[in-house]
Amino acid sequence: MLGLNTKDTTLLIVVAVLALGAPFILNPFPEASSLAQFNAGYPDLMQRFAIFGIFAIGFNILFGLTGYLSFGHAAFLGVGSYSAVWMFKLLGMNVLPAIALSIIVAGLFALLIGYISLRRSGIYFSILTLAFAQMSFNLAYSVLTPITNGETGLQLTLSDPRIFGQSATSDGGIPVTNLLPGFEMRETFTWEIGPWLFQFNTGYYLCAAFLLLAFYLSVRIFRSPFGLMLRAVKSNQQRMHYTGLNTRPYTLAAFVISGMYAGLAGGLLASMDPLAGAERMQWTASGEVVLMTILGGAGTLIGPVLGAGFIKYFENIFSKINDSVLHGWFGFMPDGMENAIIFVSHFFVGKSWHLTLGLLFMLVVTFLPGGLVEGGQRIGRLFRRKPAKDPKSADMKPAE
Repeated sequence: MLGLNTKDTTLLIVVAVLALGAPFILNPFPEASSLAQFNAGYPDLMQRFAIFGIFAIGFNILFGLTGYLSFGHAAFLGVGSYSAVWMFKLLGMNVLPAIALSIIVAGLFALLIGYISLRRSGIYFSILTLAFAQMSFNLAYSVLTPITNGETGLQLTLSDPRIFGQSATSDGGIPVTNLLPGFEMRETFTWEIGPWLFQFNTGYYLCAAFLLLAFYLSVRIFRSPFGLMLRAVKSNQQRMHYTGLNTRPYTLAAFVISGMYAGLAGGLLASMDPLAGAERMQWTASGEVVLMTILGGAGTLIGPVLGAGFIKYFENIFSKINDSVLHGWFGFMPDGMENAIIFVSHFFVGKSWHLTLGLLFMLVVTFLPGGLVEGGQRIGRLFRRKPAKDPKSADMKPAE
């Protein structure tokens, strides 16, 4: 189906079910339950799952498939966001032209940076990409303030000269994005089923559609002759040079494709929340996508999506667990024990959620070098393992 083999088609169907059924899957606990804190089925978080999944899928083409570790991919995410917001300011509030411009501009920017950075490999390539990303951050933060609005960030106003006129505005007087006239990205349909509350958001399903498209294209790239060349580059680029094959066009194409994925993610971020700031281009954002890919499983198809969801879940859910939530959970215990448990837990949740994520990352890298995908494969093998045959019964079996 769609040019994929049976295994890849099954994987695409699994991703589609997870993406389209996310409002149900991510809301397992009743709304009034104390465990509702762990629900993740609200629009803003679901959008981030999909957007950063796209970001990680694109990065995986460069890192997991080609073997080039970039520490500056956030530059393309930021460029995509700025491009989308400028499209909203000058053209109109429709998200599709803005997303298209984000992909094009990020691709051209990646072509420039890749052409220079790919003259080196290994750690030198990584440092070059980091340098370009930090230069981009500083340009956006202080030098190009007429274009980026500096540390305040680029925002929309009612006085922006839109060619196609103003659109509907939010309560704060800020224009809102739309897919079609009268079809806003923030529109949310709420469905109550008993104690459960499910939210279906227009913006999320747009992000989910792009996630499925991005995933499908990555599968086709992985299985194509071009993808085979990228695997060969990762395996032994020097041997390919000895055969007389020039690998630069292949690595540059992988870099540009990866940058376009990041630009798409940046355009979607700006489409969901029409704001672009220099912080999206910082080295920490580049490091985050590296963690997502390694944690999920570098070089695998679904791993980056799992890693992105895992990290964004911890960032948004565990960071919100404060002392009052902990007191609600452990209030049934004696005061001394309750306070002791809360004191210890305080170091792993709330503002300290990075510690928990760091410990989990260490465990995954130590015991599951292949990431979460390897963990799933090990669990699958346990269930598929056949019971050993009894040697006595084998000896008693009559010869044929």
